Amino acid sequence: MNDEKIKVLIVDDSDLFRAYINDLLKKDPDIEVVGFAKNGLEGLEKAKLLKPHVILLDIEMPVMNGIECLKRLGKQGNYGIIIVSGFKREVIKATIEGLELGAFDFIYKTANFLSIRANEIIAKIKMAYMTIKKTQLFGRTGTKKQHEGDVSIATEKNGLKYIIALGVSTGGPKALATILPEFPEDLPASIIIVQHMPPKFTSSLASRLNEISRMEVKEAEQGDQLKAGYVYIAPGDYHLTFGNNEKGLYINLDQSPPVRGFRPNVDVMMTSLANIEGFNNIIGVIMTGMGNDGSKGLLELKKKKAETFIIAQDEDTSTVFGMPKAAIELGIVDKTLPLNEIPACIMNFMGVHQ
Repeated sequence: MNDEKIKVLIVDDSDLFRAYINDLLKKDPDIEVVGFAKNGLEGLEKAKLLKPHVILLDIEMPVMNGIECLKRLGKQGNYGIIIVSGFKREVIKATIEGLELGAFDFIYKTANFLSIRANEIIAKIKMAYMTIKKTQLFGRTGTKKQHEGDVSIATEKNGLKYIIALGVSTGGPKALATILPEFPEDLPASIIIVQHMPPKFTSSLASRLNEISRMEVKEAEQGDQLKAGYVYIAPGDYHLTFGNNEKGLYINLDQSPPVRGFRPNVDVMMTSLANIEGFNNIIGVIMTGMGNDGSKGLLELKKKKAETFIIAQDEDTSTVFGMPKAAIELGIVDKTLPLNEIPACIMNFMGVHQ
């Protein structure tokens, strides 16, 4: 990778987990575990002393929990923080909060750690490191958002004039928490989101985003009829596609095989939308995330519905630029924007002002 090893600090109250992860990471020549901590307070002290690049941070710990530690770490230094989560409801909720607070990503563990995949955690550690180094070199930039428009929000019988199809992965919870509150409750559109997440986490994400948004945010269910003013998040472990009946567009969920490791998959959602007859007012949005999921589906949208308007999040404000970059390189993106300009651009395109 480079001459500098990635220094990792493991903060977890489980002796077994620390030993397990240490053995796992020893196998990669680019990674060096520089220390361990049994609680958040000790983690803060070790981080200050050892100056790690990446911190694996457990949520449930004595003395100081992971969320409180995360808040203080953000003030103490620039670290790539990967949350170690479990499947209990309160832990999932805290994990979503941690991602909103700026954690890079998360891994989840069961009692026997069998849910932890070596390749996945090593890839996340390396990407967190690269993101931190990029931020140190170039910093973050952003542009003040502007709201322009010359048409008030339409009030049709069903209200649905547009579909906003959005794909996102690493860095998604924080990005979504930034843009969704900007949309008014009477937006004449449905927003459909595929966020790469496992089961249960998408439900907690939807609940959290609903608390801070003016639109109604829910985890999508089989047969949901699309309504204006609603945000639908694909549930973990289910692909989201679309159907059409006498009432309009509705949501289908299925557990057909993962596509390139992802279920839900952004390409699956975008391609399904491209194949729906009779609805052409579509805005495609591709945001922060590793890999290239979404670019093929957006290409299908452009081929079959040429009027589709596509927005990509820019590199400076993306936690990981992989997914937006892949779409941009295909030449199908109409606008590349900083995160905080995306809502205004969408509403301007729709002729909406607040």
